[in-house]
Amino acid sequence: MRPIFRCLALLAAVVVLPAFLQAQAVQPDPQQREWKASWISHPTVPLKDVAVLHFRRALTLDKVPASYPVRVSADNRYVLYVNGRRAGDGPARGDLGHWRYELLDLAPLLKPGANLITATVWNFGIYAPVAQFTDRTAFLLESEAAGATGISTPEGWQVELEPGQRPVPRVANGFYEYMASGTGEQLDAASYDWSWQDPAANGPAWVPAVSPMRESIFPSSAHAESALASDSPNFWGLVPDRLPPMEYAPTTPGAPVRADLAALKAFPASATTVPASSHVHLLLDRKALITAYPLLTVSGGKGSRIRITYSEALYDKDQHKGDRDEVADRHSIGISDIVLPDGGEHRAFETLWWRTWRYLDMDIETAAEPLTLDSLEAHFTAYPFQEKAHFEANDPDLAKIWEVSWRTARLDAHETYMDTPYYEQLQYVGDTRVQALISYAVAGDDRLARQAMEAFDNSRIPEGITRSRYPTMLPQNIPTFSLLWIGMVRDWWMYRPDPEPARDSLPGTRAVLGWFAKYEQPDGLLRKLPWWSFVDWVGEKQEIPTYSANGESCATTLEYLGALNDAADLEKALGDPVLAVRYTERAAHVRSGIYSQCWDAAKGMLADSPDKNIFSQQSNILAVLYDVAPKERQAPLLEQLTAMEPGTSPNGMMSASYYFRFYLSRALEHAGLGDTYLRSLDPWRKLLPLHFSTWPEVPGDTRSDSHAWTAHPIYDLLTLVAGIEPASPGFATVRIAPHLGALPSLTASYPHPEGPITVAYKRQGSGLNATITLSGKLAGTFVFNGKSWPLNPGLNTIEAR
Repeated sequence: MRPIFRCLALLAAVVVLPAFLQAQAVQPDPQQREWKASWISHPTVPLKDVAVLHFRRALTLDKVPASYPVRVSADNRYVLYVNGRRAGDGPARGDLGHWRYELLDLAPLLKPGANLITATVWNFGIYAPVAQFTDRTAFLLESEAAGATGISTPEGWQVELEPGQRPVPRVANGFYEYMASGTGEQLDAASYDWSWQDPAANGPAWVPAVSPMRESIFPSSAHAESALASDSPNFWGLVPDRLPPMEYAPTTPGAPVRADLAALKAFPASATTVPASSHVHLLLDRKALITAYPLLTVSGGKGSRIRITYSEALYDKDQHKGDRDEVADRHSIGISDIVLPDGGEHRAFETLWWRTWRYLDMDIETAAEPLTLDSLEAHFTAYPFQEKAHFEANDPDLAKIWEVSWRTARLDAHETYMDTPYYEQLQYVGDTRVQALISYAVAGDDRLARQAMEAFDNSRIPEGITRSRYPTMLPQNIPTFSLLWIGMVRDWWMYRPDPEPARDSLPGTRAVLGWFAKYEQPDGLLRKLPWWSFVDWVGEKQEIPTYSANGESCATTLEYLGALNDAADLEKALGDPVLAVRYTERAAHVRSGIYSQCWDAAKGMLADSPDKNIFSQQSNILAVLYDVAPKERQAPLLEQLTAMEPGTSPNGMMSASYYFRFYLSRALEHAGLGDTYLRSLDPWRKLLPLHFSTWPEVPGDTRSDSHAWTAHPIYDLLTLVAGIEPASPGFATVRIAPHLGALPSLTASYPHPEGPITVAYKRQGSGLNATITLSGKLAGTFVFNGKSWPLNPGLNTIEAR
């Protein structure tokens, strides 16, 4: 946990970033620039092992400048302070060849006279999150100010090792789940340097900071360099962080729902004391999941031990979840922090990295002294998306589905998208494609999606395909996710006004499809691919694809077909029209092969392999979406499949997960069944009585309670039900084709780059009254019951009969 040295004058820990900083986040430095600072570290601490370091630098100013810009980075992470107040944190995760730095303006925190600039930098070594790349523990700061008012590293910087702060390794305690997000933290207050933010403190632990490049004899080896530098002397290729600062705002940590001691029921609303020689629990419930930095302040209690456990839900004796509101005899399991008080007054501890919880459990053991719990605060953190879209209909379930979907999307978006904020915190292609579309449709914000698209392109291995997740120090290859990345690039081209990121991705899309071409058989089907060709979960220990006796799969080939279609569109518009023709021809051959080898005429559906012994909802969804299934069979086929419950296999037919029903929504629209979409939301409606505040990863006894790929209904409600979708690349024109199902009316708004699109629909018998407002110069078409009407900029009123 991160202790904060605080006195009454420094109680304001949250800094509202000035307009200058936000502007710089939008328009950062060029990709290449000349650096004048060098990396620094501790002279003797092992630089690739666990370490928490404090850095400091004095700065004297005659007067406070209008702005004081600095560029800051670290390996692994930093929190920067000015005069004891938090100024920023980072760096946003990347790889060593794309190591990010933040541009911060320190002027609002400076004062005339003496100032102290400090930073905590940490590296948890083998306990670091799987998403975290690293070379060695180091810090970098460059100020635009030079001379007597400059503070660029290394000149004048000191460093000390912080022995009181360590990671908490996971132990074999019977709770076995894949945990990639890193460990908890232990704070031993008796060993901690509580004076490190005090300008007057000058103990022997403080030493001059030095170059971290111990293996090099050259003084310039620590000099900072941009990623595009021709001969970088160290491992960090610096690139500016294009993202805005993550949110850091007060929120509630939760309220007591179970306490062993009556006095604890008043906490954290007010301070309370735990008697000496006691062992008590306090369980807090926020009612909704959060990603936040917890901050606990305690006094006294020397020799005490506080274990704080964070849970998405509570577990019964068999480690099963149920109704997420249920407390009873259930208990908290998961990531924990440990605080060891030293008896001091008002010791404030905040974690270095944020935690995810609905339930927070405090297990408190006191020794010979009573322990006072002064306060427990929390600061929400996530990517600063703003909810600009809205959807309102006369259906309370839809309002709740929207709310839970948006919360899920928000908590799974930080400096990267994340599949789950609790267990993994990894950016996967399959999840991220859905998340990016939600970001476009609800927030009108594409900055995080662009970062993700570029990260996957940067992850491509020499063979040509992307990694399945990135950034990550633990490589994983899911070749089928590379195909979905091509779809993500096409999504950008259709939804966002700037085509250049899609154009820049074309060499990568060509490399991916070139790799897949090696596995395309003469009949057009793909043979079994190396690594893990994940398409979807089905049930426990079941997944798609499956293969025929000769190793061919219709499911993977269908995703290949979709990528060929997407790539052909991209090449025709942005790249090589000859290649577009080749992709179109390959797609036609692949489509023909899938149909001839896998279509079962007797069943009227597509099999998962040419053996025709396994059938899945997933393959048939894609067969409709990519027109492998005959047009006349598409609607009957989907009507047969839509009612299947996720996670089941009725009559041996494998069902689509919550995630893959995103593609079901697209197939329903493609087959002219958009008005049945609202019925397909029944699996989400059935989750509401279980009081999920975010959507689970899979049906049943799910591991993750917050998985972004299950949040796609919020996108579907805007694009399929309200019917607002791009009609041409860059969303230059709009097509509005509502599918209200049984809804009598609805209103919605969509944050288009030209300004909001607003719609209001009201049924009139079999017809529809529509009021549509388009911002700027946007124009398009309204479609209802097979008829179309032109839409012009401004107000449009249509009586569709």
